[in-house]
Amino acid sequence: MAAVKNIYKLIYPEIRRKNALLFRYWLKGIYWEFTKPVEKDPVFLIGCSRSGTTVTYETLMKSSKLKTFGFEIPQFWTSLWGPNHNDWESEAAGAEHVQDQHRYSALKYFYQRIGPGQVLDKTCINILRVGFLNKLFPKARFIYIHRDGRDNINSLIEGWRLGDHFGLEQFYGNFPHKIEINDGEFTQWRFFIPPGWKGYNKAPIEDVCAFQWMSANSMAIEAKKIIPENQWIQIRYENLFTHAEEIFRDVFNKLGLPFEDSIRKRCQSLLKHPTSIVKGQPELGKWRTQNPKEIEKITDKIRPIQKILGYN
Repeated sequence: MAAVKNIYKLIYPEIRRKNALLFRYWLKGIYWEFTKPVEKDPVFLIGCSRSGTTVTYETLMKSSKLKTFGFEIPQFWTSLWGPNHNDWESEAAGAEHVQDQHRYSALKYFYQRIGPGQVLDKTCINILRVGFLNKLFPKARFIYIHRDGRDNINSLIEGWRLGDHFGLEQFYGNFPHKIEINDGEFTQWRFFIPPGWKGYNKAPIEDVCAFQWMSANSMAIEAKKIIPENQWIQIRYENLFTHAEEIFRDVFNKLGLPFEDSIRKRCQSLLKHPTSIVKGQPELGKWRTQNPKEIEKITDKIRPIQKILGYN
């Protein structure tokens, strides 16, 4: 009876399009279940939010050999394991959280939405999930990009101030804990929630963003130890705007993929086509003019990881 009452909604074009899309997903899912096509394990682009993952992704997706969504899919990954499974501990996931059906669900999800081929996925929370992904896809390749902590944390601060664009309530609804970050300026978390996030619910914004940057990069540094050397590629953000063609030629070589002309042209135009959706064109040392006082407060905290990553 409820279905009959709601049938009038089919007059709306957007609802018809949505239903048609869901029907196509269903049909492709049926086909996938019968055929079980064998594909190469994915390529995962990981990095702390605001570390240059977007500019890197938009370059990698120029490859004709990689299949991409064109956007992040955190809802899918957290549907396998996330805050709703671990009593809001975090968005992190390790090998111990993998269940038998997870690989099946991922492969089917990929095929339904982007078809056959090797998948390139850029979802920032996956920097907290390398062990999980490696268990699911033992031959997956990981491209890890890192950025000077001062500039990265500065960009996180600017992103936090960008309204609710990066807010997590759009995915999770209301959080189970009261959040009064920066004296109540922020009442929801943005970008991602690492292990230990609850201890920062009343912290200054610079401490929160430093915590996010340290958590993401320290987890990547640890994850690198469990990934075979030929499956781990590391990029320094600052080099993208000085040696982009050299950097990406090396990346594609390590992936065993051709360095196509469209990729070369993209590399040559990186500075002319900034991808930042936060504030202005990418530049080094922007923290000195945007949030110098805040960054100076956390410099000592981030120094050990800075040193590991090669920033003096």
